[in-house]
Amino acid sequence: MPERKVVVAASTGLHARPAKLFVQEAAKQDVAVQIRVGDGKPVPADSMLGVLSLGAKRGTEVTLSAEGPGADAALDALAALLERDLDAEEPASA
Repeated sequence: MPERKVVVAASTGLHARPAKLFVQEAAKQDVAVQIRVGDGKPVPADSMLGVLSLGAKRGTEVTLSAEGPGADAALDALAALLERDLDAEEPASA
């Protein structure tokens, strides 16, 4: 099963807006992605409550995992998102 270890860059960690953006992007993927902190229990990356329950702050290393066709691309996209400070970016206009 492919995995990516990523350090959360958002200044508020995976809370509020960064968590919402991450969960929305995870829901768009063609494969189910899981996220965990350390050796903790993985949670679905497309679950807002699951992601918030991780308590991931800025600088926390998380592990993303997925299985199946497209897993590597999904993990790359989500890892790239977590590596950005989503709090510092302007929201996209609707």
